[in-house]
Amino acid sequence: MVQVLDGEVEITISGEPQTVKAGELIIMPAGEPHSLKALCRFKMLLTMIRA
Repeated sequence: MVQVLDGEVEITISGEPQTVKAGELIIMPAGEPHSLKALCRFKMLLTMIRA
């Protein structure tokens, strides 16, 4: 799970880009290809949950 604390980032998961802004979060499924592209300076919090 990625929570954007400040700024804005484009997160691509399995080829599908999504813009995530401050105060929003997104779930990144395990084993799926992903990438991040800063649209401006940003801060994020990454939380990994293992089952």
